[in-house]
Amino acid sequence: MTENNKFASQSEGRRVRVRFAPSPTGPLHIGGVRTALYNYLFARQHGGDLVFRIEDTDTTRFVPQAEAYIIEAFDWLGIKFDEGVSFGGQYGPYRQSERRDIYKKYVKQLLDNDKAYIAFDTPEELDAKRKEIENFQYDNKTRLMMRNSLTMPKEEVDKLIAEGKQYVVRIKIDAGQEVLVDDMIRGEVRVKSDILDDKVLYKSADELPTYHLANIVDDHLMEITHVIRGEEWLPSAPLHVLLYQAFGWQDTMPRFAHLPLLLKPDGKGKLSKRDGDRLGFPVFPLDWKDEQGNVTSTGYREQGYFPEAVVNFLALLGWNPGTEQELFSLDELVDAFDISKCSKAGAKFAYEKGIWFNHEYILKKSATEIARLFEPVCREHGVKDSFERIEQVVGMMKDRVSFVKELWPLCSFFFEAPTTYDEKTAKKRWKEDSAQTLTELCTVLEGIDDFSLENQEQVVHAWIESRELKLGNVMNAWRLALVGEGKGPGMFDISAFLGKEETIARTRRAVEILK
Repeated sequence: MTENNKFASQSEGRRVRVRFAPSPTGPLHIGGVRTALYNYLFARQHGGDLVFRIEDTDTTRFVPQAEAYIIEAFDWLGIKFDEGVSFGGQYGPYRQSERRDIYKKYVKQLLDNDKAYIAFDTPEELDAKRKEIENFQYDNKTRLMMRNSLTMPKEEVDKLIAEGKQYVVRIKIDAGQEVLVDDMIRGEVRVKSDILDDKVLYKSADELPTYHLANIVDDHLMEITHVIRGEEWLPSAPLHVLLYQAFGWQDTMPRFAHLPLLLKPDGKGKLSKRDGDRLGFPVFPLDWKDEQGNVTSTGYREQGYFPEAVVNFLALLGWNPGTEQELFSLDELVDAFDISKCSKAGAKFAYEKGIWFNHEYILKKSATEIARLFEPVCREHGVKDSFERIEQVVGMMKDRVSFVKELWPLCSFFFEAPTTYDEKTAKKRWKEDSAQTLTELCTVLEGIDDFSLENQEQVVHAWIESRELKLGNVMNAWRLALVGEGKGPGMFDISAFLGKEETIARTRRAVEILK
């Protein structure tokens, strides 16, 4: 049994079910995309389900368009969910704001079983205590100093609730316990309960749970078997284990896997939008627009990346297949993925590698596929050539670019005759005898009936040899005449594409202008 299959089997024969549960507070960070991808790969590898859940209990940070953005991003990337918000399923609702009554039942259960307590401390009272006690946290050592149901008579607690006083419900964590988090990537993580604080689980102000309670209840009710999430949630894992124990759900507690952070390309710290702005790369899958429709952050899609290149790039940030292979289709990633081979250390976000992947996928795609993407650009520039002609150009030039958008400045000369000539190239390549040589070349070209690449090459080379000319001098000056600068594929590829009439016209125009 492989290590990865062992993780699946340890869920006591249950069907593998994982979830991706973003908060709709803005655009989806590329780190979140990687988390969803790893969940997808794990689910597909084990024939399981990937659930899409929206965790929107933080009403103060809710952004209306964020949910639709997240769904569109995964649709573009080709990461398919089996159930959840907008996909349906038998475990709904999958949006936490629609599950208020469900959570209240479990809050009551914790209170009734003395696993949680009600606290009335105001923000001002908490601030005062923080000033009074250095490194204050609300825990088993300080809670008896505070205003809560552990220090107040039941009658007073009931009275305050009846009067509508706002309160929170906190988990009651007792000292002297050792909490074990069994992590699929990091192994056993043991934490003393003495250092944990009594986190808020529920707020009466909006009648909604915090992330901690909602997360545990939903994972249990939706029968989630494995929780694969970012390293930033590792400090919360002991609390979540204690909540499973408080509810008596130890036997169905999911396996945890905390993925390494995505780090800045340079320096130290977690990857941020500012790094992308500073170094010129996207950190979101799609453009993010404000309510007025203005783009405030660029995305990988709009920057011209292929979705499969982004997926391939992200898969190898923090996970290594153990082989030299770098290019993987999504199906190949499913076959190769082993969560035990994820790194514990953070992964530097080498954005240049993402560009390399996009170039490799351009090479893998046919000229026809790339030409379909390039044709609208050509039409915008007034090109009237047929699709077949555009495809022919793409076939000659696609190996030179990393993005389709780079094709036009590189090969516009195929469709538009140069009107100016690069001064630096002309100074270097246009010799004293270039005008005379190219004038003679025009005469040679006029005498060629078969203007195919192979026949041109044979005739022109024979003429150069008979005249004892330097091949480089002739070809460099001719390239300047046809292209306007020193770039492009082989000269006979260019002239064969342009045809006899256009090739001669461009050559004579250069002679006239450059002299």
